[in-house]
Amino acid sequence: MWQIQEEGGFTLFFVYFMIEIQHIEDIVNSYLECTNCFLAEVKVTPDNAVTVEIDSDDVVSIDDCAALSRHIESQLNRDSEDFSLEVGSAGIGSPLRCVRQYRKNIGNEIEAQTRDGRKLSGVLKSADENSFVLSVEKRVKPEGAKRKVKVEENLTFSYEEIKKAKYLIRFK
Repeated sequence: MWQIQEEGGFTLFFVYFMIEIQHIEDIVNSYLECTNCFLAEVKVTPDNAVTVEIDSDDVVSIDDCAALSRHIESQLNRDSEDFSLEVGSAGIGSPLRCVRQYRKNIGNEIEAQTRDGRKLSGVLKSADENSFVLSVEKRVKPEGAKRKVKVEENLTFSYEEIKKAKYLIRFK
C-alpha cells in the first residue's frame, strides 16, 4: 500500500507493507503449540494495527498474553514493518470464533444469531469441524391438552449459518 502526501511544495511517497494475517497466525500457532492456549482470532488493519486474541481450555493469564506479545515482536522486523500490536484474551462475553471455543463450551448455554435473523439460546450439545448442535426449549401445546409443555429440540447448524454466537451468562 502506498500514500501520497503534499508537504511544503514537495510530493512525498510513503510505502506501507501490510502484515499478512497468515504470517501472524503462523507465528502465534507455533508459539502456542506447547501451551494450553489457542488462537481465537487475528485482525490486521491496513495501517498494520495487529490484534491477537487467544483463549484457553483453562485460564489465560496476563503473563500468557505478555509472553506471546514479546514473541510476536521478536519475529517481526520494525525496520520494514511499522506496526502496533495488541494481544489479549477472549472475554467471557466475546463471540465464539473458532471450533475449539465451541468445543470448550459444550454443556454450557450459548446464544446464537443466525444469518437469516433468528436469535436462539440453548445448551450446546456437540461441536465438530463442520457444525454444532444446539438444544433449545420450545413450548408446544400437544393435541387435546389444555396447557403448553416444554419440549427440547436439537438443532444442527453449520458455522457458515451463524452470524454470531457467544457464551450466555445468566444470573438466577
